[in-house]
Amino acid sequence: MSYETIKDAIPVTSPVDPVELTLDSEIQFDCHPGISCFNACCRNIDITLTPYDIIGLKRGLDLSSHELVARYTVPFHFDHQGLPGLKLATKPGTPECVFLGEEGCTVYEHRPLACRYYALGSMGMRRQNAAEVEDLYFLVKEQHCRGHEESKTQTVAEYRSNQGCDHYDEMNREWRDIIIKKRSGGPSVGAPSERSLQLFDMCSYDMDSFRDFIDSAGFRDIFDVDDAAIAALAADDDELLGFAMRFLKQTLFGENTIPLKEGAQERRLEQRRDVMEQRRKKAVEEHQTRQVEQAYEDKS
Repeated sequence: MSYETIKDAIPVTSPVDPVELTLDSEIQFDCHPGISCFNACCRNIDITLTPYDIIGLKRGLDLSSHELVARYTVPFHFDHQGLPGLKLATKPGTPECVFLGEEGCTVYEHRPLACRYYALGSMGMRRQNAAEVEDLYFLVKEQHCRGHEESKTQTVAEYRSNQGCDHYDEMNREWRDIIIKKRSGGPSVGAPSERSLQLFDMCSYDMDSFRDFIDSAGFRDIFDVDDAAIAALAADDDELLGFAMRFLKQTLFGENTIPLKEGAQERRLEQRRDVMEQRRKKAVEEHQTRQVEQAYEDKS
């Protein structure tokens, strides 16, 4: 899909300004506590969370991944195949951000990437016949926002840097590319297994569980990662997220960047055969039981 196709598909009434911007493009926008619309954008939100949003928020709130997701997010699906995603929760019965306080955002230093970008929009797109995913930027002009009337001008690159978007984008890049690759693969990729969806969810939103996973006997039996490397990963969520994306690419697309132990592939296939055989036997037993029950009912 080309940018022109996306642009032409944007409704006339959309707040998105369909002008493609580069890092060097200059925009006129400012947001500050004295502006008349301050916090208006936080009263009607629809914010998709990224993996690094989860890490930033759990650090700021001193919560585990489980606690943060349970208290402050809402699950949704990225596609019809059930790829799991998370949105930021709202206050009960309203579209208002759960973190909006009387004086503004109560988690401002750890706010999600979408909040940092506003009123810029960003998307990753692989143009036709292009090998790499390209970053595209555009303006979002909602009716309530007076920030576009402010006199301050800056480039897209300057705005991103001032809002702390650079590091968030870098930490989320591999995850974004995984989603784009899955979407661009279409039917040829096939429907994901329940296990692969569970792994995507863990690797994207639950670094605490992933930390336990790479320290488990099952992981260590298969992957050739030494104790020192696992300990280093466990101590740093940023490094752990990067490793989680490598693991996810290896699981979903066969990009083998994490070495396997000798004979691990054969052992894993043997384990799968054992599981399949156990399932087959169980299915046969259940079928036989149903036949006996049906015969008994027929005689009655």
